Amino acid sequence: MNLTRRETVLLAAGASVAVMVPFRAFADAAENIAAFTGGAAVGEGGITLTAPEIAENGNTVPVDVDAPGAVEIMVLAVGNPNPAVGTFKFGPLAAAQMASTRIRLSKTQNVMAIAKMADGSFVQATKEVKVTIGGCGG
Repeated sequence: MNLTRRETVLLAAGASVAVMVPFRAFADAAENIAAFTGGAAVGEGGITLTAPEIAENGNTVPVDVDAPGAVEIMVLAVGNPNPAVGTFKFGPLAAAQMASTRIRLSKTQNVMAIAKMADGSFVQATKEVKVTIGGCGG
């Protein structure tokens, strides 16, 4: 492959711009919470988070969340490189405002669920899960 002088200069310029642009691969939990709540205060109660106390394998950890009256529930694995696990939205015809999933945990950490209630308020529940074998390469 033969490059002209112009192509070489453009390639070098593009590479230097790519290096200078800040790249953030991982967002922290506080940013996810602020984006979900819009900066509103988060209370306690009205939401139930069920997760095992000890997970022998972090690759598949069962998590159940129940928040009667919620319109949205966000689940976070606070200690993971990418803490956002998922957001569940419930319409007016939803029979129950509950979700069940399996998540991957890299290490012992808190699992958090935040629910947006129908009146616009937010409530949270947190549970520590001790991981014996990490699920994210650890």
